[in-house]
Amino acid sequence: MSKEDFYNLTPDEVMNALERVGFKPTGEFTQLNSYENRVFDVRLEAGSGGVAGRVVSKFYRPGRWSKETILEEHEYLQDAVAAGLPAVAPLKLQSGSTLAIDQNIWFAAFPKMQARMMDEFSPADLKRIGRTIARLHNVGEQKKARFRPKLTANDYGIANLQLLESVVAPEVSARYFDAAEMLLEKLASDLDAKRARGFIRIHGDCHRGNILRTDTRDGASEFFFVDFDDSCMGPPVQDFWMLLADSEETDAGKAELDALLEGYDEFRHFDEADLALIPGLRGLRIIHYAAWIARRWEDPSFPRLFPQFTEYNYWASETEALERLARAYT
Repeated sequence: MSKEDFYNLTPDEVMNALERVGFKPTGEFTQLNSYENRVFDVRLEAGSGGVAGRVVSKFYRPGRWSKETILEEHEYLQDAVAAGLPAVAPLKLQSGSTLAIDQNIWFAAFPKMQARMMDEFSPADLKRIGRTIARLHNVGEQKKARFRPKLTANDYGIANLQLLESVVAPEVSARYFDAAEMLLEKLASDLDAKRARGFIRIHGDCHRGNILRTDTRDGASEFFFVDFDDSCMGPPVQDFWMLLADSEETDAGKAELDALLEGYDEFRHFDEADLALIPGLRGLRIIHYAAWIARRWEDPSFPRLFPQFTEYNYWASETEALERLARAYT
């Protein structure tokens, strides 16, 4: 299947793929939001594949991950669930694997969770989330991921700068690359030192949209971590800073970070010296995110989703953010 076929993956193709691995879709489905993959919420006939109700089928973008890399994502989720953590692990298919291929597209099926995204987190919520992140990291350090990416300044930053040379608005290009190179030079040294002491398996993309809350009639709730597609080997602090509604330098951001770390420290020690990495990691994400959009620009959905990407104002804002972070970090 070509990339164009993936961009236009049809419901019939999704249903046929699920049928071939043992499920019995009713034909009712909803396509879910996902920039990177194609994800469908599919209703099943009763008792289909040993699953009641619905499954969420995830079709991985061709050429991004190898079979081994995806299976390590699944293994991390299975390890988390086995440890009693609130995560959603993929279902085993007829083959005994959690992964199948159809028309050269890898896909998996996950149980459907009834949960919702939160508009905001209270300090008590953040403390509970901090506890869960600690437990997730305790699971993460038990094994090494051989095929998942490593969160390094080279792989996530330096390797992307050449791609961005033809993309950054020329009016701010020199400033953008000066700031990027200054920030990445220090981050490369700091992350190499941290890696020598030991990276662990982490979520890697732990922002607020990837934490859902379940609600029950008795008032109990639980926070579920979803979308481990960017899981990697990296420093634990990476799974903190994206959860802050504000910069950790502000009073509000510091209070949020304190609540997260208070919960985290109940289950795992956190080296607070690693907080110094946050401005560098923020800058690294700016560079990595821009390169990700550039690489996906041929996907028809991306120009519609990111129309500002080719405009001067977008790059002026990105440049100012990088310069601010480079000053704070270096």
